[in-house]
Amino acid sequence: MSEAPLLSPLTKVRAGCVVVIKQLTASPETNQRLREMGLGEEQRVKVVALQNNVLCQVCNARLGLSAKLAESILVQQVAARRLAA
Repeated sequence: MSEAPLLSPLTKVRAGCVVVIKQLTASPETNQRLREMGLGEEQRVKVVALQNNVLCQVCNARLGLSAKLAESILVQQVAARRLAA
């Protein structure tokens, strides 16, 4: 049997990493707003910077999220792909 993929909050991802959003755990209203901004389930996101806020790139746009909001976005690391020789 395979293990379930490890999920972590967006705040725990290192800058420069690409992740896939797997679950939104905020209120239903907040989750809907996140989806409207392009931060829905299965969306790929690149974390640009982590400071007081989380700066991420999604759909060719950069979005700044509060640390509290970023905590409610559970993500899975995208496996690095090897290029063919």
